[in-house]
Amino acid sequence: MYVANDWKDYEVIDTGNGEKLERWGDVVLRRPDPQIIWPIRDENAKWRDVHGHYHRSSSGGGQWEMKKSLPDRWSISYDRLKFHIKPTNFKHTGLFPEQAANWRWMMDKIASAGRPIQVLNLFAYTGGATVAAASAGASVVHVDAAKGMVQWAKENLALSGLADRPVRFITDDVFKFVQREQRRGNKYDAIIMDPPSYGRGPGGEMWKLETSLYPFVESCMSILSDNPLFFLINSYTTGISPTVLHNILSMTIKQRCGGTISAGELGLPITRSGLHLPCGILGRWEES
Repeated sequence: MYVANDWKDYEVIDTGNGEKLERWGDVVLRRPDPQIIWPIRDENAKWRDVHGHYHRSSSGGGQWEMKKSLPDRWSISYDRLKFHIKPTNFKHTGLFPEQAANWRWMMDKIASAGRPIQVLNLFAYTGGATVAAASAGASVVHVDAAKGMVQWAKENLALSGLADRPVRFITDDVFKFVQREQRRGNKYDAIIMDPPSYGRGPGGEMWKLETSLYPFVESCMSILSDNPLFFLINSYTTGISPTVLHNILSMTIKQRCGGTISAGELGLPITRSGLHLPCGILGRWEES
């Protein structure tokens, strides 16, 4: 497991009964998590003394119960990076803290490359990886189909003091964008993707991970530079094993470029129990 264990502004305080108790800076939230199938050891005052509690509805979706006043949004820091946090209607906050394990890895890879690195971040959400890559000195192209998420990512970049870095923000269907880059002959030294289980592009394009991921990764091979640095796939799709990502990378980029593949779970430490909370999977290819 790749554990993001060096946060100061974020913490999983406790877990149990399908919920996690988290600290985001000075704000404590209680949110559902389907991986947490064990009981709360002791539902003490910390579980009740929260700023917000997201209640899942039996009919799907859910809503926040705000117990204390909160700003519309606030910010937290990871190393020299800063991010806006805001509870959304879908229980999310605009950031996946476990991804810090990937941010640290890619920042080290970029900083030690000894050459200019061009990064493509696909399904890029609010730009955690974009901000990390830019902070390490890379040029970044950030692509997401949701206009609001792209704007949030721009604001995160500025919040981190990196607004002057060479980052292009593009709202588009990632498949169509990659096809255009193929025609233009543009190349990237590193590709990051965090594809959803299901999704639709701005023109109604359908994405289903089980049938779309392999051909999409294969199509990205044509926009890799002759000397690629890394390729990273994240997934939160239930039932997909890290070995699946390992195999896809083996059949595509490793077959062409050699290099090294690693795959596994992403996780976060749970303060109270000392255990780790599983938070999705990753597959990484890197040059040897």
